[in-house]
Amino acid sequence: MKPIISASELVSESAGATPPVLLDVRYLAVGGPPGRPEYEAGHIPGAVYVDLDAELAGPPGAGGRHPLPDLAAFGATMRRAGVSAGTPVVVYDGGLGWGAARAWWLLRWAGHPNVRVLDGGIAAWPGELSKDVPAPAPGDFEPRPGGLRLLDADGAASLARSGLLLDARAAERYRGDVEPIDRIGGHIPGAVSAPTMENVDGTGRFLSAEALRARFAGLGADSAGEIGVYCGSGVSAAQEVLALELAGFEAALYAGSWSEWSGDPARPVATGPDPQ
Repeated sequence: MKPIISASELVSESAGATPPVLLDVRYLAVGGPPGRPEYEAGHIPGAVYVDLDAELAGPPGAGGRHPLPDLAAFGATMRRAGVSAGTPVVVYDGGLGWGAARAWWLLRWAGHPNVRVLDGGIAAWPGELSKDVPAPAPGDFEPRPGGLRLLDADGAASLARSGLLLDARAAERYRGDVEPIDRIGGHIPGAVSAPTMENVDGTGRFLSAEALRARFAGLGADSAGEIGVYCGSGVSAAQEVLALELAGFEAALYAGSWSEWSGDPARPVATGPDPQ
């Protein structure tokens, strides 16, 4: 199943016999406005708000800024939102696909077979927005991890040597020119720079599968064997995992990402331009 859905397809499916559960995961990184007020000001009718920081991540700590959430708590959040194992789910955010892809990745990793991201986010929605907060009937989704591949720090280090480890952050953070959030700048030794902004066009919609395949092939994906992705805290990297799937590549997510790696002084740090 294609991991994204267009707004016109969502309109059609929402009027069908089995409308998807809609999750609003609007989120901006450090310094951005919280998503809940934006949701309350207007959302796609029927959408349930899910808080990325509180419900799609565990407490910040040694595992990074956005470690994976407690599995039982995540399952309870999804059931509260009306998610069932046999019901399609569509997630959206403000347009870059970061928050939505985090929800998409978590649900797919936890065993849900039918999850898609609204291409272009809420800006692509052609209809009226609603301020009504729905109260869906509880779902029956029970997480069963293992649906997508997950890396820890040691696995990421190994993959950087044996396969292709992509760094989804902005290039200046990869090089270590600036580091606005984490303890130190730079990247995991052997990782290749692949900023997420190059996966989408100016409207926030994903590039075509052909264009994405050419992009990742140029970074070495065709001959890599195994592929992994990390970012600052495991959020934007999920968007890159999704983009890789659109391009026909399977990739693992290093959820702890740079916030976990750089927080451990024993881990090596590389700086400077991409070795490619």
